[in-house]
Amino acid sequence: MTHLRFFFVMTLALSAPAVATAQAVDPESSFNAGLNHLREGRPAMAVEAFRKAVREDGKNPYFHKGLGQAYLATGKFDDAVNSFRKALELNQYYVDVRNDLGTALVLSGRRNEGKNEFLTAFNDPTNPTPEISSRNLGNAYLEEKAYPEAINWYRTSLNRNHGYPDAYLGLADALIASGKLDDAVATLETAAKECPQSAGVLLNLGEAYSRLGRLGEARTRLEEARRRDPVGAVGRRAAQLLQQFPSK
Repeated sequence: MTHLRFFFVMTLALSAPAVATAQAVDPESSFNAGLNHLREGRPAMAVEAFRKAVREDGKNPYFHKGLGQAYLATGKFDDAVNSFRKALELNQYYVDVRNDLGTALVLSGRRNEGKNEFLTAFNDPTNPTPEISSRNLGNAYLEEKAYPEAINWYRTSLNRNHGYPDAYLGLADALIASGKLDDAVATLETAAKECPQSAGVLLNLGEAYSRLGRLGEARTRLEEARRRDPVGAVGRRAAQLLQQFPSK
């Protein structure tokens, strides 16, 4: 299948904390600058901005999470681990950070530690997004070619959120890797109904149809994906695949 998503999706929607005005001006400004740099693809500048926020207020877990995200984006996985652990030390109930910490641990090669963080997050009753934690476990097992475990965790993710496209895409990948192309197509067809706005789902469904020789349906889905994301990576990949089809 086409892999156009990151192995783990980094959460950039960090919630800015409410801080007294007298203390907030400088650290909040640095924090927001870091967020903007991350969103606009300047991770090195984000690191510097978040470092400044941490220097100005080292007891704010949001700032440490932001710094960890920036370290992840620059490939400094051990530094990211330390930042996320500091955020958890400051606020043990900040469950979302466990997904970030698990990601950093997996990417640094400490896969079992990372999976344990995902599992801890999934089992926490206060976790607002258990579908992400279980999807992350699915991704980890898929990378390890433990396909039955991956399939199980992707399905768990979908049981928590039927409208989560990343879990459908991961499940389809695991099914294809297991030699179950028909099941993968059925999964992606369900995804197209549940997540009709997802260009990634349309792209992968079009590619799966192509593998089965269902070229007319493949073309339709790929054209839809291109329309949904005309200038992004998904749209470019769809256009590339469409060039391989015979002219109408």
